[in-house]
Amino acid sequence: MTIPSPLCLRLIGCGLFSVFGMASIAAHADGREKSVALLPKYQQECSSCHVAYPPDMLPAASWQRLMNGLPQHFGADASLDPETVKQVLTWLTQHAGTGRDIGKRPPEDRITRSSWFVKEHHEVSAATWKLPAVKSASNCAACHTRAEQGDFSERFVRIPR
Repeated sequence: MTIPSPLCLRLIGCGLFSVFGMASIAAHADGREKSVALLPKYQQECSSCHVAYPPDMLPAASWQRLMNGLPQHFGADASLDPETVKQVLTWLTQHAGTGRDIGKRPPEDRITRSSWFVKEHHEVSAATWKLPAVKSASNCAACHTRAEQGDFSERFVRIPR
């Protein structure tokens, strides 16, 4: 019988591996389990410009402010028809984050400025964020190779050169 490595034990402890040592669920960067499949309309609309972030990465109040401010969405007009806004906002708020670190309003309602994001990415250098393949902290898919599937686990992180 082989003894699991410390990394494997850490992954088992945060629920990323089953007792058989195989990946059982996707996970966010902070070890939270992927909680819900993305709403197809949300994924269609939001992933046309960026990763369709899992809804539990922000509290409900942040999602409400973001969805109500789509005409000025971080410097772009991301307006949607009222029915789509209602459908997506309802889904986002139903599945919004409620944890200790998530429940706090991140500055400017930015996931990249939330306390858990900063804690998980503290080792990333300023130079890495400026790499042409990365460009900014909001470009999750630059390093998280399975971000499109909602999997932000460290197992699939590849820092571009």
